[in-house]
Amino acid sequence: MLSVHSDRYYMQQALKEAQKAFESGEVPVGAVMVCDNRIIARMHNQTEQLTDVTAHAEILAITAAESHLGSKYLPDCTLFVTLEPCVMCAGALAWSQVGRIVYGATDEKRGFMLHGGKDLLHPKTKLEMGIMEAECALLMKAFFKQRR
Repeated sequence: MLSVHSDRYYMQQALKEAQKAFESGEVPVGAVMVCDNRIIARMHNQTEQLTDVTAHAEILAITAAESHLGSKYLPDCTLFVTLEPCVMCAGALAWSQVGRIVYGATDEKRGFMLHGGKDLLHPKTKLEMGIMEAECALLMKAFFKQRR
């Protein structure tokens, strides 16, 4: 049984969000924001639903977490996201000063690591990658296979 406070547990929660995106025809990316070992935001991509190219799971999670905490800065929070953030999301994460980012699958086309890397994040942000990478990548591949 997984500890409720493990990276794997929180990534599983992000994967549940990604599954919701998949089922609603959105690119299956899910995110959860954790603060003090509690999930304070659960989001998934909603770009189609909201007709908004900025409605990525990470952006929505940042906004929800900031609202929950009443602060525009998130230094004590960890974002768990199923796919490597894009440059736009990396910028938003930098501005929010999120304390830690944990992502699952690598985005080989649009991921921020290809386009500036860790320098795009706030200097104090810690970065972990590859948590449940296979599971996260599998959902993404299934989505695009279904689309073709």
